[in-house]
Amino acid sequence: MAITYTWTIPTLEHEIADGGVYVAHWRCTGVDGEYTASAYGTCGFTYDASDPDFTPYADLTETQVQGWIWEEVNQADTEAAIASKINLQQNPTTANGIPWAAE
Repeated sequence: MAITYTWTIPTLEHEIADGGVYVAHWRCTGVDGEYTASAYGTCGFTYDASDPDFTPYADLTETQVQGWIWEEVNQADTEAAIASKINLQQNPTTANGIPWAAE
């Protein structure tokens, strides 16, 4: 089965006065059947409310903010790291426990 990746933005930190976003929190979750792994991070931004391309908080779209995040976070590398975590769940290389408990 192939891994399905979902990128979400749980919250944005922004200035109330001008609507400038200065931090985006992001999460990428990979699911392959019963196996799941994720990565979480933040990206900081410097904005200029007088810039003609400035978009205030109230007018942002998830797609727009994801674009900002992917300028800072390598999407392919993040998804590859999640795939590695899922692969380790499917094919573990380590274990823990105590041998005498199995008796």
